[in-house]
Amino acid sequence: MSISHARPGPPEPDISDTPRQDAAGPTAPGPALVDDLDLEPIVPASSRRTRIPRWLRRTTGPVLLLLLWQLLSGTGVLTADVLASPGRIAQVAGDLIADGSLTSAMTTSLQRVAGGLLLGILIGTALALVSGLFRIGEDLVDAPVQMLRTVPFVGLIPLFIIWFGIGEAPKLAIITLGVTFPLYLNIYAGIRGVDAQLIEAGESLGLSRWGLVRHVVLPGALPGAMTGLRYSLGIAWLALVFAEQVNADSGIGFLMVQARDFLRTDVIVVCLIVYAFLGLLADFIVRSLERLLLQWRPTFTGR
Repeated sequence: MSISHARPGPPEPDISDTPRQDAAGPTAPGPALVDDLDLEPIVPASSRRTRIPRWLRRTTGPVLLLLLWQLLSGTGVLTADVLASPGRIAQVAGDLIADGSLTSAMTTSLQRVAGGLLLGILIGTALALVSGLFRIGEDLVDAPVQMLRTVPFVGLIPLFIIWFGIGEAPKLAIITLGVTFPLYLNIYAGIRGVDAQLIEAGESLGLSRWGLVRHVVLPGALPGAMTGLRYSLGIAWLALVFAEQVNADSGIGFLMVQARDFLRTDVIVVCLIVYAFLGLLADFIVRSLERLLLQWRPTFTGR
């Protein structure tokens, strides 16, 4: 019988001072070495960009367009009878403000838009609530409204003149008609777009019908209502342009008609710029109101 003896192998290494091996990588430093490393926090790429003020970015486009306009006018590509230069337009705007004609026209136009917008909001909201909250209301209201909104409101100007005369009434009617339909469509879609599970949750909590409308349906339809209001404001200024160019003796549109008769492109451009700034101001007011009323709804704001 033979007895086999195991050969002595190399001594086992002391693993107390060696790096630890794990599945995450080939080596991992021990606890004593972590404190000696300089770790840098990970910063998102969007945070490492140079932050440019947003107002500066938003004004870059209009300023570049203005410089291009001035360049084309200075080199003769745009002649004065086609389109006046920005310097000439600024001078004409100063003259119109100095003699008070532009201020008076703006006041008259703002009053017309405010009156038509108020009537359109009341009518459009009332029709949308009746049609959106009640099935019988939808059966009675929605079909006639859908038919009327396909009729161009500009084509109704002669009919409004026959009905209401040549005073302020047809102008308010045109603006009101232009405001009513987009507001109706967006509020109606907002009401019918409320999640049915929210309605069931409200009913399970014991809310009455009015409680459901107040606490669930109307807040859910508010984003659509604000979108409709923005659309309505844009159409209100468009309707005002048509309204003030038909049998008007005051307003920004009346200044444009006079400038057209005398081939004054500079005055026409001044009136168009005023329309644009008034529309931009109205849209800014609505967006500010939207941020105030819709604080409960976090949305993506871009990167």
